[in-house]
Amino acid sequence: MNRRVLLVLAAAQFLMVLDQAVMNVSISQLVKDFDTDVTTIQAVITFYSLVMAALMITGGKLGDKWGRRRAFTIGMVIYACGSGLTAVSWSVGVLALGWSVLEGVGAALVMPAMVALVAGNFEGRQRAAAYGVLGGVAGAGIAVGPILGGWCTTYLSWRVVFAGEVVVAILILLGVRAISESRPARSPQLDGVGAGLSALGLALVVYGVLKSSTWGWLQPRNSPVEPFGFSLTLFVIGAGALVLVGFVKWQHRRVAHGQDPLVRLELFRIASLRSGVNMFLAQNLILMGIFFTIPLYLQVVQGYDAFETGLRMLPVSVTLFATAILAPRLLQNVAPRTVVRAGLGVLLLACLGLLSVIDPQIDTLEFGIAMAVLGIGMGLLASQLGNVVQSSVGGEERSEAGGLQFTGQQLGAALGTALMGAIVIGGLASGFAAKVESNPQVSDAVKDQAGISLESGIQFVPADDVRSAATDAGVPPKEVDAVVDSYSEAQIAALKAGLLLAAFIVILSYFFTGGLPAQPLETADDPVPAAT
Repeated sequence: MNRRVLLVLAAAQFLMVLDQAVMNVSISQLVKDFDTDVTTIQAVITFYSLVMAALMITGGKLGDKWGRRRAFTIGMVIYACGSGLTAVSWSVGVLALGWSVLEGVGAALVMPAMVALVAGNFEGRQRAAAYGVLGGVAGAGIAVGPILGGWCTTYLSWRVVFAGEVVVAILILLGVRAISESRPARSPQLDGVGAGLSALGLALVVYGVLKSSTWGWLQPRNSPVEPFGFSLTLFVIGAGALVLVGFVKWQHRRVAHGQDPLVRLELFRIASLRSGVNMFLAQNLILMGIFFTIPLYLQVVQGYDAFETGLRMLPVSVTLFATAILAPRLLQNVAPRTVVRAGLGVLLLACLGLLSVIDPQIDTLEFGIAMAVLGIGMGLLASQLGNVVQSSVGGEERSEAGGLQFTGQQLGAALGTALMGAIVIGGLASGFAAKVESNPQVSDAVKDQAGISLESGIQFVPADDVRSAATDAGVPPKEVDAVVDSYSEAQIAALKAGLLLAAFIVILSYFFTGGLPAQPLETADDPVPAAT
């Protein structure tokens, strides 16, 4: 095995994963540094994943057109520029430009090229082992991210992480020459209209989900317009769905006219690829949703700083890394379908475990065990899915398959952050309103005052902030205690609602595993049979 090539690609994988883990444990500090709120930072995190999801397929096509190594190099340069701008960002807008846009564009070029370069530089068992290493390194990024981000945020600055990323990107660029170029026999045409339609459709769907916590789902809360008396949320999501239908029709039209589509839709007839992409989406939807929810619990409810938050998230990172590395070796004679289904079973146990330990007073041991179990489940999925997707196609389609794989991953990450944030913030608003309304210790005047505040929007803030706001508003001390208690109870209930949603998604994901290979993947380079 060419260790130098694997080192360069693994370093790139590590860099791509590190960002999201760093940002999630730095939410509270970002809110303070930019004088903003949790919902705005949630939007920036979601936008990062959305940019990648919208551009991954296009990035894969550009890799086919330019050559995968060249696309990898260009993407890494753009990514480094984005990291540098993020490190010196002076406003939320600049943060979004550097992190969400430039790094997102760079990653959209790097990641499809990366998986195609693995397939082009390794064969047989070495290729399977290389994908296992990349899965393990992704786990390492998740492992290091909370600790590194938490330590830097607490004792230095979160900006130091992004400055360090520039250095790592430069080292990766110095090692690119060791990688053999990989490109298909024919340079494909680039479907610009298809790229625009897919990006717009995905953006509208995710944006609608993201804004649901502010606008409401059906009953309008702060919706800018109220079509037919309903919230704008479902109309935006519906518009996105219509644009995606138009995208599919456009792809069929290009094929009918003998032109290259952005996505060859017949690839979805390959059962293993279809199931693999669906599982990537589900995996990241669950993981990033939980990784948005848990830091809120640790930092806002428990009052931990970023470093303490990273320490308490360490068990999931360590077990994910270890499982993703060891599973391909220990379970090489077990069918991917079996391994993935076992992983989903472990994930369900982890979600139920977290539901039982999310309380006002944290039990550190039980919380750590639940997070460790979560990492094992995620590691089992990570150990299989990359090889399943790439083994389902031949060499000509690997870059396109990589684009679909990472589109699924990043769309899952964007939806996970947006949907979990919407459920948590929306659950907090409705739960707080219900508890205040039913609390006999709260006067009608204070209930009306709370209702007016809710109409202007609610934020996930520490209970002490609610106490200060109520006191400053002239609420009597006894009623302040009642309001704060109601808010604290609503916070816990909202967090549990988010975790319950994650458990439901795990159960639903089981029904998308049927197309995964029912036999161990062979060591040969031939793709698995195309089943429908």
